Amino acid sequence: MEIETARLQLRRFSLNDFDYLFRLYSDAEIMRYLSPRTREQTQASLSKHIQQWQQHNFGMWAVIHKETGTMIGRCGLDFLENTPEVELGYVFDKSYWNTGLATEASLATLKFGFGEVKLDRIVAVAHPENIASVRVIQKVGMKYQKNASYYGHDVVYYAILHTEWQADNSLYILQS
Repeated sequence: MEIETARLQLRRFSLNDFDYLFRLYSDAEIMRYLSPRTREQTQASLSKHIQQWQQHNFGMWAVIHKETGTMIGRCGLDFLENTPEVELGYVFDKSYWNTGLATEASLATLKFGFGEVKLDRIVAVAHPENIASVRVIQKVGMKYQKNASYYGHDVVYYAILHTEWQADNSLYILQS
């Protein structure tokens, strides 16, 4: 199953994506607010991304820039740490920051979560200092709920309900 937006293709991860994912996850600047990962941690993350889809029919997408065919990041849905809540998450290569691609991928992910998975609510968390990430969360319509602590960090916690979601029907093409 894949999603296609104007500039992106979102597809499930495969084991062949390890090298790119490791390059992304080991970059200290990209992972500044998340913590860089070792090869072993990246392998565990990749396995989790693949298993998530098998177990729950949602998960993280590998984000491919259509024009170049290059993987530029990941975006998708996962369970918020130690909760049953479903969280929007994303990480993008720094050369694609401030281009609107994180927002484009996040909007497609929310549409998938509400339209295909039939979720009632999706949340997102970010470090308060990560202004770019907070801006993406706000642009996709999520509303601030509280300050919280997840993944060992103080974060701002946002949420959106399915009933609040304003779907754009031109947002993506779903392909099986």
